[in-house]
Amino acid sequence: MPDPQGFLRYGRRLPSRRPVPVRIQDWREVYPSAGDELISEQATRCMDCGIPFCHDGCPLGNRIPDWNDLVRTGGWASAIESLHATNNFPEFTGRLCPAPCEAACVLGIAGGEPVTIKQVEVEIINRAFEKGYVTPQAVPPPSGKRVAVVGSGPAGLAAAQQLARAGHQVTVYERDDAIGGLMRYGIPDFKLEKEHIDRRLGQMAAEGVLFRTGVNVGVDVTAGQLRADHDAVLLACGALAGRDTPETPGRQLRGVHLAMDHLVPANRFVAASAAAARDPAAGPVPPSPIDAKGRHVVIIGGGDTAADCLGVAHRQGAAGIIQLDLYPQPPDARDEERDPWPTWPWILRDYPAHEEGGERVFAVAVQEFVDDGAGNVRAVRIAEVTVEKVDGRRILTFVPGSERELPADLVLLAIGFEGTERQPLLDQLGVTRNPRGAVDARPDWQTTEADGVFVAGDMHRGASLIVWAIAEGRAAAAAIHSYLGGEGSLPAPVTPRRCR
Repeated sequence: MPDPQGFLRYGRRLPSRRPVPVRIQDWREVYPSAGDELISEQATRCMDCGIPFCHDGCPLGNRIPDWNDLVRTGGWASAIESLHATNNFPEFTGRLCPAPCEAACVLGIAGGEPVTIKQVEVEIINRAFEKGYVTPQAVPPPSGKRVAVVGSGPAGLAAAQQLARAGHQVTVYERDDAIGGLMRYGIPDFKLEKEHIDRRLGQMAAEGVLFRTGVNVGVDVTAGQLRADHDAVLLACGALAGRDTPETPGRQLRGVHLAMDHLVPANRFVAASAAAARDPAAGPVPPSPIDAKGRHVVIIGGGDTAADCLGVAHRQGAAGIIQLDLYPQPPDARDEERDPWPTWPWILRDYPAHEEGGERVFAVAVQEFVDDGAGNVRAVRIAEVTVEKVDGRRILTFVPGSERELPADLVLLAIGFEGTERQPLLDQLGVTRNPRGAVDARPDWQTTEADGVFVAGDMHRGASLIVWAIAEGRAAAAAIHSYLGGEGSLPAPVTPRRCR
């Protein structure tokens, strides 16, 4: 039984981040692992509510009160068993998820401090790997059915692991040179060191999952070949089509880039540097082609991707960084009238990268990227704006007389994603993108427009949270298992109707 007075005896407390002057000199994770005493104390704050709203906040349906109490009593082996029952990859979610479960924690009512659910989660999996609790699972006899998973982000990997554990032969296809999707080359190492991906891939390979990298399905392998070789296909290609501003004057100038054009080569540089450190004979690693070193950087956007660009620019040695947000500065605490508990609140979210430096400017929009006369950006012209939504459309109104210029020789557009990329594979399969740039699934995950072709993750719901991606991967795996005539059923935490 949980400690009924734990939340009264202990306040919310997180482990200290690595010092800013130290961490911006490398690419290692910002948060060190926490000690047993701190994590046990924080897990003790969980009340095991009669109605645990944290379950509803998490699309995976994680059994949060169960593993909190197991951590409180030192039952780490049972805690990871409980956590793995609903979440294939807590080492990813515990680092990358913004924790909607914490926003729904009962302790958060009336401005209280919720349980540090995310921190407890990541410490469970950290200790599970350290203590050898994470091992390949025994799989049943082969079903004789083959499944192709296109895309190796969290949705594709979750589906692949679930299907392999059900006895199906699963092959994951990835067009990049390494498995992991955006986790590999889109998420900076200071948020997710890549050893966590590699460690989990080792388990999956031992469970029978096959990985094929450097294969652009639809180009290197046609959809016809894929369908001939497999009994079912899962599309989990993500939502990588970045939102752009082609109508803004000066967008064509050199030095104005989409955020992912900055993040991906930066991640490749870190990976190459690590490889060179292991092999001194490899020689020096060239810098990223879009490097912020010594440059005045303007980041347009206020979300996770913008914060990732901010942290990368700090580590690359930018001369100065300004981050622009279209919307007014959010409040520090939940507005109960606007966002009543347990909904996800609109509040000011400070990422570790903001602690490292830079300036944030709210309620402004870019009117023009200013030319230096030689085709390079030298500044951005901005103005204050008000934002209204009319019939679902966003209407901007510039405030007269508020125009000004900010120096900029590198501008990064981190303003979201338009959906999955247009690619030959979809045409070959006869699958279309909807107006949101996503691919629809039929009710109860009964394939896409093409029989035997399923979809999951950001490709289905648009750019979203990692917990949604894993939940959709698990649900799609359940549908595929049923489609293939597999015995029993697999967990299906979400339905397509909830994703609209």
